[in-house]
Amino acid sequence: MKDYKKYYSISAPPEEVYLALTIPLSIKLWSGAEGEMSTEPGSNFSLFDGDIVGKNLEFIEGKKIVQQWYFDGQTEDSIVTIKLHEVKNGCSAELLHTNIPDEVYDEFVDGWNTSYFGELIEFFDGE
Repeated sequence: MKDYKKYYSISAPPEEVYLALTIPLSIKLWSGAEGEMSTEPGSNFSLFDGDIVGKNLEFIEGKKIVQQWYFDGQTEDSIVTIKLHEVKNGCSAELLHTNIPDEVYDEFVDGWNTSYFGELIEFFDGE
């Protein structure tokens, strides 16, 4: 199991980034894929047409999202925490993803950088 931590610069205020990550229609706009999302702790979610599934654990509006991501056969919880910090030119998104299985670690790091935050950054830069 490995952990991954990175900061991403996004040219939008934290409140807008939070909404883009938590509203299903907004998720489809920046990702191009269907997503099911609720800000109700304990609710299930699905991203990228069901490629990523899990449970929502905690939300602080405009500031923080905590989720448990499911991996087949994994006994330890894989937790994703995204904290949004206001900066001069928009938002710094702090990502911490814990307990990523070794066999999919490189794939998930690439996914964070290109598909998840890569698409999100491109979406806000294109506005």
